[in-house]
Amino acid sequence: MLLVTALAQAAAAVVAPGAATPPPQPQGVISYPASFFTGFNATNALDMVNRIPGFTLDTGASVRGYEGAAGNALIDGQRPSSKSDAIDAILTRIPLSQVERIDIIRGGAPGIDMQGKTVLANVIRKKGAGLRGLIALADNVILDTSRHNPQIRVEGSGGHDGRNWEASVRYATGVDDGAGPGAETRYDGTGKPISLNSISAHAGGPQVTAASSYETPLLGGQGRVNARYYHNDYKSYETDTFVFPAGQTNLDRYQDKEDDTEVGGRFTRAFGPRLNLEAVGLRTTKDETITDDFSQVPGARDLFVLDRYSTEAIGRGVLKFRQTDRLSWEAGAEGALNQLESETQFRENGAPVPIPAANVTVKERRWEVFGKATWRALDTLSVEASVRQEGSHISSRGDVSLAKDLYFTKPRLAVTWSPFSTDQVRFRIEREVGQLNFNDFVATSSLTTSTVTAGNPDLNPEQAWVGEAAWEHRFWGSGSVVLTYRHYELKDAIDRAPIFNRDGSFADAPANIGDGTKDEYVVELTTPLDRLGLKGAQLKGVLTKRVTEVTDPTTHRSRQISKVRPLEWEAHFTQPLPWANMNWGANICCSRRETFYRVDVVDDQKVRPFVDVFWEWKPRPDFQIHIEADNLSGRGFHDFRTVYGGPRGAAGVSVVDARPQDFSREVFIRLRKYFG
Repeated sequence: MLLVTALAQAAAAVVAPGAATPPPQPQGVISYPASFFTGFNATNALDMVNRIPGFTLDTGASVRGYEGAAGNALIDGQRPSSKSDAIDAILTRIPLSQVERIDIIRGGAPGIDMQGKTVLANVIRKKGAGLRGLIALADNVILDTSRHNPQIRVEGSGGHDGRNWEASVRYATGVDDGAGPGAETRYDGTGKPISLNSISAHAGGPQVTAASSYETPLLGGQGRVNARYYHNDYKSYETDTFVFPAGQTNLDRYQDKEDDTEVGGRFTRAFGPRLNLEAVGLRTTKDETITDDFSQVPGARDLFVLDRYSTEAIGRGVLKFRQTDRLSWEAGAEGALNQLESETQFRENGAPVPIPAANVTVKERRWEVFGKATWRALDTLSVEASVRQEGSHISSRGDVSLAKDLYFTKPRLAVTWSPFSTDQVRFRIEREVGQLNFNDFVATSSLTTSTVTAGNPDLNPEQAWVGEAAWEHRFWGSGSVVLTYRHYELKDAIDRAPIFNRDGSFADAPANIGDGTKDEYVVELTTPLDRLGLKGAQLKGVLTKRVTEVTDPTTHRSRQISKVRPLEWEAHFTQPLPWANMNWGANICCSRRETFYRVDVVDDQKVRPFVDVFWEWKPRPDFQIHIEADNLSGRGFHDFRTVYGGPRGAAGVSVVDARPQDFSREVFIRLRKYFG
C-alpha cells in the first residue's frame, strides 16, 4: 500500500471537460484558478496539484540541513518551515475551499526562491477562509490472508485576520508490500541445487502522526510555529521451512521502533515594497531501536541490536531584494548542528562479535552562506545565477576517533528560454554536494541474507558537476512533452568497499570509492484523450534511463553504481465523470532492477510490473468514497544473490541464492467526511 500511495500521489493531471490551460502570465508564471478544477471532484490542494498538466510533485529529499531538503511546491510563496512533515501531507490539509489559485513557475521568477528546482508549484490560499475539517476512515485488506489494516485521520484548520491554525492526527496500520510468500533455492558454484526452502513472511506495524501549526502577525511581519510527532513500530516476521535437506527451520524476527519529534518556526517581514526578510529555525530528534533476531532450529542463533539517537538544530536567514520587476537579489546564511549517538551489539550463539564502528558518537557543525540573482533579461529569456559556500567540522569518538574540516563552493547557473508560447528550453550547470547520511556511519544488518554491514564515520560528501538540458512542448491545450538530459561528473562517489583485518577476515562498509559518471535520459508525456472519445481523460507517462560508471574497489574494474535503477517507467490513466461526481483511473509500473555490489556478494533485485485501479465517488459535496484494487497483476519480487568464496575477482562463486516472492492483491477503501 505504501507504493500504491506513492503512485496515487504521482498520478497524472486531468483536464475538466471544456477547460483550457490558462495562458502564460508575465514572469514565466502560469496561473490555474480554483475554477479550473471544478470538474475534477478535487477535495484538497494535493488533488489540485496532481491534476495540473505537465507537473509532477517532488516531495523533497530526506537529508540533513534545510537547504537540500526542499520539494517543488510552495504555499503562499513560502517553503514550509517543517522538514519532517512532507509537502504532500501539508497539501492534503489545505481544503479545496481555501485555495484561490495555483501558480506554476517555470525557470525562475523575480522574488521566488526556486530552491534549486526548474519548475515549482505555488499554492495561493484565500484569506480568512474560516473553520474547516475532515474525518477519514480507511481499511487496507490483504486478500490472501484476509488481514485488515485500519486507518483513521482527523484534521482541522481555521483562522481570520492573519491568525491561522492547522492540526491533524493520524493512526494507521502500515503494510510492507515487500514481504510475502515465496521460495529460496540455493545452488553451489557448479549450479547444482543444495537446498530448497519455502518462505512465509509478513511485515508492517502501527504508525501515529500528530502535527500542528499556528501563524499570527508578529513584530510588523508574520510568525509561524509548527510541531510534529511521529511513532512507528515496524515488525517483520519470516519463517523459512526447508524442503531439502529436511528438518531445519529458519526464523527471523525484525523490529524497528522509531519516535521522531520536530519543533520549528518561521518569521517573515517586508521592509517596504522591495525588501523582505525570512528567518527559519527548527529542531528535530529521532530515537530508534532496531532488533534483528535470527535463529536456526535446530542450530545457531544470531542477535543484532542497534540503538541510535540523533538530533538536528537549524537556523537560517534570507534577505530578498526586488530591484525591479525583472531583477531580484537574495543573500543569506544557514547554520546546523547535528549529532548521532549509536550503540551496536552483534552476537553469534551468545558470543559477542566485533563490528567496525559499532559504537560511535558523531557531531557535525555546518554553515553555509549564499547569494543569488534572478534576471528576466527578455520576456522570453530568464537567467538565475547563485553561489553557495559551505563549511563543516565533523568529529567522531568511540570506536572511531577523528576530526576533519570540509569546505565546498557550489555555483549554479540556470537559463530559461521560451521561443514560443508553447515551447520552453531550460539549461542548468551546477556543482552539487550531497548531504552525508548519518545512517552510513553506523553498522546495519540483514540476517536473513547473513549480511552485517560495518559503519564508516570517515566519509566525505559525494560531489558532482551537473549539466542539464530540457525541452518542454505543450500541445492540445492540456498536453505536454518534456525531454530532459542530465550528465553528472562524480567525485568521491559513495558505494560499498572492503575493510580487511589483520587476521585475513574482511567486512563491508560504505566508502568513497573515487570518481565516476552518471547520465540520465528522461521523457515525460501528458496526453489528453478527448480525441479518442474519452472525454476529459488523460494519460501520463514517465520513462527514465540511467547509465552509471565507477571503478569497483574490490575488483578494480568498471561497473554501475550500486542501487541505481538503470530503467524506470510508469503510466497513469485518469478520467473524471463530472455528471456522476466520479473519478476513475489505473496505474501501471514497470519492472525495476537494483544491483548491490559488496565485497563477496552481488545482489540483484527485480520487481515485476503491476497494475492498480481506483474509483472515487462524491455522493455529496462533503462526503467522498475511494476504492482501490491494488496489485491486480500479482506483482512479484526476485532476489538473486551470487556469493563468492572470498573477495570478488580473487575467488570463485561459492553459492547462488534465488529467492522469488509473490505479493498479495489488496483492496483499499477510504471514507472522507468534510466539515465547514
